[in-house]
Amino acid sequence: MTGSGKVETGETGVAGRTYPPVSFQIEPERAAAFARAIGADPADGVPPTFAAVYSLGATAPQLFGDVEAAVDFARLLHAEQEFTWTRHPQAGETVTSRGHVASDVSRRGMRFLSFETETTDGAGAPVCRSKALFVIRS
Repeated sequence: MTGSGKVETGETGVAGRTYPPVSFQIEPERAAAFARAIGADPADGVPPTFAAVYSLGATAPQLFGDVEAAVDFARLLHAEQEFTWTRHPQAGETVTSRGHVASDVSRRGMRFLSFETETTDGAGAPVCRSKALFVIRS
């Protein structure tokens, strides 16, 4: 990484960095409001896409707040997002998510930062895996 915080081609930047776990209680009213906002029936339980809140939303602030990661929001594009579930959590359940920078490479004036999150339940069993790709223009 250069003094300007930009990752140059061939450097790994913050690849391999793992952030501390973050616990998140899935509040029934918040999950129900989310369901209504996307046109789902709250009676069907926690919507699958609520993972954007308890998985990525709970961990990404650690990456974005990491001075060494030097993520420039003005140049950031959230290019891809993928979730894989072992099971869907229940309203009222507390889950724990841990974020990890899978890769951090630059090429052709753009930085490609891959961020993965593993979410587990109170017993440590897998719930959800999140993969996001952030593209940051130089």
